Amino acid sequence: METNLNKYACGIIGGGVAGLSLAIQLADEGTETVVFEKNTYPFHKVCGEYISMESWNFLCALGLPLNEINVPCITQLGVTSEKGFMLNAPLMLGGFGISRYTLDQQLYEIAKKKGVTVIENCKVTDVQLEQDQSSTIITSLGIYRAAIVCGGYGKYTPVFAKDEQTLKRRNVNYIGVKYHIKTDFPDNRIELHNFEGGYCGISKVENNRFCLCYLSSAEKLKQSGNSIKQLEETFLYKNPFLKRIFSASEFLFEQPLVISNITFHKKSTYANGVFLLGDAAGSITPLCGNGMSMGFRASFILAQLLTAFFRKDINKDTLIQSYQLTWNQQFNTRIQIGYYLQSLFGKKRSTHLVLKTLDKFPQLTQKVIGLTHGKPF
Repeated sequence: METNLNKYACGIIGGGVAGLSLAIQLADEGTETVVFEKNTYPFHKVCGEYISMESWNFLCALGLPLNEINVPCITQLGVTSEKGFMLNAPLMLGGFGISRYTLDQQLYEIAKKKGVTVIENCKVTDVQLEQDQSSTIITSLGIYRAAIVCGGYGKYTPVFAKDEQTLKRRNVNYIGVKYHIKTDFPDNRIELHNFEGGYCGISKVENNRFCLCYLSSAEKLKQSGNSIKQLEETFLYKNPFLKRIFSASEFLFEQPLVISNITFHKKSTYANGVFLLGDAAGSITPLCGNGMSMGFRASFILAQLLTAFFRKDINKDTLIQSYQLTWNQQFNTRIQIGYYLQSLFGKKRSTHLVLKTLDKFPQLTQKVIGLTHGKPF
């Protein structure tokens, strides 16, 4: 295996929204950065494809031409129970829809133009922390070295990044399924539809398409004979709103995009010599509605601290501690609210009762929504 003798200041594992946005910010500061991405751009990802407006100014500052892409503005929320009740509420901050196919490709192109080395079709198999505190990164395409390594590899923790606590942890497993569809649905609205064992979101993205994405417990898939179609007909169709959407829409993918073995729990911001951000630092429950925004904000926090480190304004211990502290301040409450909401939804009786209660107290509804959204940055 060849050794790449070029030592980068920062190596980033995973070229998703968190990893690419971090790379762009570091490039703006003149930091030599390499990104390792196991896929080839552009590609689809299982994702709800909704971003709250808290990230709009940040993304524009990165160079993303959101106005030119003509993304839909989303200002209304609907949440339904399996019994057929819908809670309606305005989204005070609001959000917008954009597919990961377009978003990741745009960020990739911006990163390349700014001098980031992006290596596609490259799987990282190990990261070894050396005595001088730099790291050796072993990949399918060779060996690289970096002073700092960051992980934006998403929900799946690579073997080299797992600690004993991660290996011992037992969590409920979920599957995620995504379609792009054409359907009769308002451009300015996002809806979450509950069913036994999960929930499904729908909202518009660019090019007059809608993202239809759901999360279901793996146990429900097993009960459906491991058939996605049977799962939908047996469980999702019990919600009349979902049955109508599935029955009246044109599905644009030949096959649904599916990921499995998803778990939701807080992880760490620094593990085995790697700084973590986005879902790698803790998978965000979809009911937070803001996984991508939280990934962007984490990249903003980490980029500022890394810049201070590379300027020798802070040492590595301070970098580790400051990132952990700031991450907790920004995200702990949002993540805990997401876990609590997830425990209430996806159940026939409790979901219905919660939605009926929130419907009677619109100020409480806005408070809950507010706790899952951050302020613009």
